[in-house]
Amino acid sequence: MIQSGSPDRPGSHWDGEGVNFALYASAADAVEVCLFGQDGNQAVCYQLPGRRNGTWHGYLPGCVPGQRYGYRVHGPWQPSEGLRHNPSKLLIDPYARALDGVFQWSGAVLDYDVSTLNGNGPLQPNRTDSASVIPKCVVTGAANVTEPQTPRVAWAEMVIYEANVRGYTMCHPEIPVNERGKFRGLSNGKILEYLKALGITALELMPVHTYIDEGFLVGRGLKNFWGYNSVNFFTPESRYANQDPTAEFREMVNAIHDAGIEVILDVVYNHTGEGDGQGPTLSFKGIDNLAYYRTELNHPDRYINDTGCGNTLNADHPQVQALVQDSLVYWHRDMGVDGFRFDLAPILGRTAHGFDPQHSLLQKINDNPDLATAKLIAEPWDPGPNGYQLGQFPSRWAEWNDRYRDSMRRFWCGESNLLSDVAKHLHGSSDIFEASGRPPQASINFIASHDGFTLNDLVSYEKRHNQANGEDNRDGHAHNFSCNHGVEGDTGNDTINKLRRQQRLNLLASLLLSKGTPMLLAGDEFGNTQGGNNNAYAQDNETGWLDWSGLGTDPEFHEQVRALLSLRRELPHLRRTEYLHGRTLNAAGWYDIEWLNPTGRRMKYHQWHNNRALTVVLPNMDDTAASGSNAFAVMINADDEDLEFSLPTMDESGAWELVFCSGQVESPQSGGQKWMLPLRSIACALYKPGSRVSARAGQ
Repeated sequence: MIQSGSPDRPGSHWDGEGVNFALYASAADAVEVCLFGQDGNQAVCYQLPGRRNGTWHGYLPGCVPGQRYGYRVHGPWQPSEGLRHNPSKLLIDPYARALDGVFQWSGAVLDYDVSTLNGNGPLQPNRTDSASVIPKCVVTGAANVTEPQTPRVAWAEMVIYEANVRGYTMCHPEIPVNERGKFRGLSNGKILEYLKALGITALELMPVHTYIDEGFLVGRGLKNFWGYNSVNFFTPESRYANQDPTAEFREMVNAIHDAGIEVILDVVYNHTGEGDGQGPTLSFKGIDNLAYYRTELNHPDRYINDTGCGNTLNADHPQVQALVQDSLVYWHRDMGVDGFRFDLAPILGRTAHGFDPQHSLLQKINDNPDLATAKLIAEPWDPGPNGYQLGQFPSRWAEWNDRYRDSMRRFWCGESNLLSDVAKHLHGSSDIFEASGRPPQASINFIASHDGFTLNDLVSYEKRHNQANGEDNRDGHAHNFSCNHGVEGDTGNDTINKLRRQQRLNLLASLLLSKGTPMLLAGDEFGNTQGGNNNAYAQDNETGWLDWSGLGTDPEFHEQVRALLSLRRELPHLRRTEYLHGRTLNAAGWYDIEWLNPTGRRMKYHQWHNNRALTVVLPNMDDTAASGSNAFAVMINADDEDLEFSLPTMDESGAWELVFCSGQVESPQSGGQKWMLPLRSIACALYKPGSRVSARAGQ
């Protein structure tokens, strides 16, 4: 017989003798926990006998780990009032730690009778039982969690690499077939050796929480490839595992940590896969619709859609705030995850009146002691009103910097009057982050991400080519700040291909030679393409999967990217945690940062306009060292003609050594202080005091 139990711990918890069940359902009249056999058939249902502060609870003696269960919630069926209780719908426990079975699209998952949807009368409930097509929750035992041996990479050392668990290994020739597209594929030594050799310090994985394919995609014969459609925030997606998703995820994290690389998860706490009022009822909607979702003030039947995905989680509600924090702590403490990238993060700070940078949920995440060592990264925009909030997140947060992305793209595409913007971004975007007291590392700099063109496509296409998504090429960004350099898509023109290659290198060099935290899109280091599709969310096929043949097609490009990453790792100038403003002088009379024109003289006000060439010099600021030692310079020529660049004389005995250039540079002149940089190129040099060595062009 079921007993009252405790409401203190949501979810199902085994104590060695039985299981305590607790579910927040504040508007319900009754809650049943239904037990299922391994054959998937419902065996028995128990009404939870206890209720306190909106949480229903019960303790079932003799219940053991492995027991499959789900909830049926009884209460008012008044969709016009936002109340959608329908006990015919088996509901997933929001706190379930394991799920068994796969969601299947069926009319049974709709809580309303479709025939009454557009009628004159009220919407009627759908009484078809949905249990046969809903994954079952599974009671788990006490987690055998050990203190994770994390690399604890400092922010100043971070190089983030964004990848999709499935797409990254599906076409990798050295990964066993049964590991491709799985957590175990990313655990494979070949992958980890590659990432470590490349110079990556953090692997950012696109969503791995359990998610479903949208109904409209299934109707087109497509799948959700990216995973931004979560239905549970504690369980790893089963399609990424061979047997046990939780165990295999932990094994993956441990292997990545052993390689000295951190794991960052892309998390989607802004909406769920239940969609709008016509979407399926799988969990939250049937449990406590008005607690979990935002609805219009005078129309509780209408979901606020600030996410563009049909619904918006209600960040104001204490239960949602608890759920988000508990999920984050679980993945950080129990699953070993080092940090989180929050998809559409302004949703977490939205009230009924709009975004509030002091929102209690944002502050609670920021200050939660159990998340003190977790890295927090915001995607600082959402589609809702006033959804663009770059620079507005709390003290510990870093943010994706799309201004960096767009300025660098436009600049290298040939737009004028962007030189000052480029300089700000090379400097770590102080105009965005410094006033709030955050360091340059708060700026997550990137050129390409999963959302948009790959780097190769950015220099090969001017228009999106998303016909395969089945939306008449209307989806995806229409304005990409891209340039095809004369031909749309693939071409056999060697001149165009050479320029495209150089532009890819220019963009990556700009990224890796900027202050801030760089993020690379997986595959950009060897020219991966999606054929011009800039919204491959539904392309779980060769379009979305990485084509590793690029490593063999142009191995030198990959080596040049590795060299840039190595250079960044060696140069403290790019990893400083403070902003510089040309105010401090070193012993040789050089300011801590110098902005020069190609002649080597300090930039004048008028030279920042209608100009696409610039040198930035970062001298050594240690007065005890030889004057000018280890100075570093970046020379940028985005012009349409070759330009001569001069670097300043730092002392009488040393010389500049060119250590990288994206194009072919003429032999240095004047003892290693002048170079003829080809059009649309970027170069960097190190000052070596004490010897007049002959400078060389880096590879």
